[in-house]
Amino acid sequence: MAKKKIEDLDLYAILDVQFTATEAEIKKAYRKKALQCHPDKNPDNPKAAETFHELSQALEILTDVSARAAYDKVIKAKAAAKLRDKELDSKRRKLKEDLERRENEAASGYSKSNLTDEQKLAAEIARLQKEGSLLLQEEQRRMREEIKKTINNLSEPVWDSSLNRIKISWKAEKNDPDNGGYNENNLRRFLKKYGEIVALIISPKKKGSALVEFASKEASEMAIEFEKGLSENPLTLKWLQDRPFYTPKSASHASTLVNDRDYESLVLTKMRQAAERQRLIEEMMKEDGDVK
Repeated sequence: MAKKKIEDLDLYAILDVQFTATEAEIKKAYRKKALQCHPDKNPDNPKAAETFHELSQALEILTDVSARAAYDKVIKAKAAAKLRDKELDSKRRKLKEDLERRENEAASGYSKSNLTDEQKLAAEIARLQKEGSLLLQEEQRRMREEIKKTINNLSEPVWDSSLNRIKISWKAEKNDPDNGGYNENNLRRFLKKYGEIVALIISPKKKGSALVEFASKEASEMAIEFEKGLSENPLTLKWLQDRPFYTPKSASHASTLVNDRDYESLVLTKMRQAAERQRLIEEMMKEDGDVK
């Protein structure tokens, strides 16, 4: 595919900024779009590299005062010429093109002050390419670090409390109305010092039995190792599944963007928590039913 000329690209449209955009607005727009179309995040899109390259060109030119001025002059001239061309008939257009060609040929040997606007723009672009754009390099470095950070975060395992429940047991007679001295309030008092409790259920059928979920692995491990409860009737805590489990972090957990479905997500979260509590009760009742 032929390489596009800078003067044929609408650099402002590529970055989705106004013609009057400030340097800060241009940088902000570049970061937003570059993160979206970076080839590392779009391995199945064959045009991602080309789009990313055009974004880089737009940033490089529009944040350089001289290059931007030259570019603006060219596109203004092209816009004015386009309006004029609409008023020319084919014969006059041909005469105009012949005249422009002769002028360009004559100007090719003149000093810089006699260069056409297009030639001045080409000279500014060549200068940028020769000098290298520290700004572009810095922006691309920051973007690569952000993408790498996002990918690393997605690969990290996360703690799922529903897969890491702890069974609590203590001595209690079948017909003991005090359930061996334990209830939900004092169990929470014993356990909350280790960390956030996601769920705590005392068996409705079997005396001396409960399940607890902690929000973190550290809280779970400390509770299992240190908590003894009442001295006259100690607690025994152990993993329900013998050992802790982790799950991969999903892409949805990595998103920090606020969207129109946030309120709905909060409602669904509350519903899921209520459903999880009910499932926990059902699992405990099923387990108790298996114990004779």
